[in-house]
Amino acid sequence: MATTRRELLQLGAGAAVSFAMPEAVLGQQGELITRPIPTTGREVPIIGIGTARRYDVGPEAAERAPLREVLDTFPRLGGSFIDTAPSYGTAEQVCGDIVRELGNRERLFIATKISLRGLSGRDAGIAQMRQSMMRFGTEYIDLMQIHNLNDWRAQLELAREWKDEGRLGHIGITTSFDPQYADFEIVMREPGLDTIQVDYALDNRGVEERILPLAAELGLGVIVNLPFSRGRTFERVGSRALPVWAADFGIGTWAQYFLKWVVSHPAVTVAIPGTARLDYLIDNLGAAQGAMPDEAARQRMLSYFESL
Repeated sequence: MATTRRELLQLGAGAAVSFAMPEAVLGQQGELITRPIPTTGREVPIIGIGTARRYDVGPEAAERAPLREVLDTFPRLGGSFIDTAPSYGTAEQVCGDIVRELGNRERLFIATKISLRGLSGRDAGIAQMRQSMMRFGTEYIDLMQIHNLNDWRAQLELAREWKDEGRLGHIGITTSFDPQYADFEIVMREPGLDTIQVDYALDNRGVEERILPLAAELGLGVIVNLPFSRGRTFERVGSRALPVWAADFGIGTWAQYFLKWVVSHPAVTVAIPGTARLDYLIDNLGAAQGAMPDEAARQRMLSYFESL
């Protein structure tokens, strides 16, 4: 049976962190490391929150309670970057509802998407962006991304117009499909883009060859989803203890090991692990503190992981 992240937290150094109360953490936690989005200089902490699947819940208070706790505590611990999409089931609506209830919109960097399925054209893009703004109770979205390149020409033109009008802070494109990489590289060179979003993890390094170097060359911010590779990285390490040298980089849990490896890549701006529990939030944000692995340390981390 695969070892779960919860079991690893209980077994390892993260156990004390995972059960700490937010008030205690607020008193102990240092500032989070931030990086700028190159095109604008807007600083964001290097660990954010992804909402796919985990925030796709119903209206019941019990279902939303742990998510509300996460979204309340997140900015209080220095976090800001939340990524969602209209195509993530109810996730965007749930996030919007909670953020409006908490009244903490101004402390957050909201990234969502034009995520058209079976639709195309300006009217569809306008309707979806208006809906996203309504859900968050805002007239401004920090980052609007064109999801999986769907209808990208029309939607990129529309997003540029809305950015020029001050309704959008940044424009991005996303993909999680390797067969799209050739087209993705072409779109990355289009004017007006600020960010890309791709999947990247210790066992999923396809973007290293061309996508990340091109993003660095073009001065685009890089958002990384699936940094735990849908849990496969945890399954690989099982119940093993961390290598002792991981402590040199302030790494106390496997989650922090995986995340620090991702965000220490010089092209990466922010990683957005799915985060729907308070103990996972506190654990993940630990990767945005302390020393960052250099290239030699990253290679050591990779070699150790691959040896397991």
